Amino acid sequence: MKPIVVTFVLMALLLFSSSLLQTTIAGSSFCDSKCGVRCSKAGRKDRCLKYCGICCRDCKCVPSGTYGNKDECPCYRDKKNSKGGPKCP
Repeated sequence: MKPIVVTFVLMALLLFSSSLLQTTIAGSSFCDSKCGVRCSKAGRKDRCLKYCGICCRDCKCVPSGTYGNKDECPCYRDKKNSKGGPKCP
């Protein structure tokens, strides 16, 4: 009986640690670097970085390039602002 309990506890810990790893990957350094690239050619860079960072934290992804490619990240693509326009740059 004890090996089954130990196995269950180890599997639970493994699952918990993998969820923490995903949160860490989508942390600020990931978002900062991806949004830095995404907003490198933006006219209002500070605004672009702000909203890109919000979208990155929520969606855990940022489309490649400086414009377009939003199909790579459907969550990022589908976020809307209060007026119904796209929220993410």
